[in-house]
Formats: sequence, structure tokens, C-alpha cells
Amino acid sequence: MKLSGGCYCGAVRYEAEGEPMMKAQCHCRECQYITGGSPNMFVAMSPDGFKYTKGAPKQFARKDLEKPVTREFCAECGTHIVTRPQRPVVVIKVGTLDQPALMMPQVAIYTVDKQPFHMIPEGMPAFERLPQR
Repeated sequence: MKLSGGCYCGAVRYEAEGEPMMKAQCHCRECQYITGGSPNMFVAMSPDGFKYTKGAPKQFARKDLEKPVTREFCAECGTHIVTRPQRPVVVIKVGTLDQPALMMPQVAIYTVDKQPFHMIPEGMPAFERLPQR
């Protein structure tokens, strides 16, 4: 599978190739900050198949956390594009895909932080944290 996408203003573009490791909606408190309060829709892919094809994102990682994630976003328009956790995965924000409808979430994670106004589709598996492998 080959995916492409970019930021709102078009300054940053990317391609991702490979099979998704996970398609999910995350309800964690950190994602709520990034989305403005909603769950974060994402697709996890191998970093080996991910590359920026136009521009370069700005990176941010909190210095006060023991194992912070690195968030990558457009320095011009602020669009959050990917998150890079402390393991070999790139977490692509579905809203940045050229065809976001291709990445329907299959699981809800970190529901321990779910807000009363967050909706999980009926029948979707949901986990308080990450599902066990």
C-alpha cells in the first residue's frame, strides 16, 4: 500500500509505503491536546517506508518526560503530521492523508482518558491502554 499526504498549506508533503501496523483512534489526554479535544485518528506504519517528499517538518519533544514522543508538524501552518514514539513506528495523522477515507479506524485505544463527548463506533474493539500483542 502506498499513501501520500501533507499539511494544510502544502509546504510539507510525505509518502508512506507498506502495510499499516494499526489503524486506530486514540483517546489519550496527550492526543486531545493535539486535536483540540477530539480523539486522534491515525495509521501506524513502518518508518522504513516513510519519507518527506517536500519541505521538512519542525519537531517537538517534551523535555520533562522520561520517554517523550517526537511530534512533527508544519512550521508554516501548524498541521500535526506524524508522531514518532520510542519504538520503530511512524504514527501518521489520518487527516493529513490525501485520501483519509482509506484509513477507517479498527480499534479505539487509551479509552481510560476518553471524554464523555468522544464516540466509539458500536462493535469497535476498545482498550483502556494499548492492546496486548
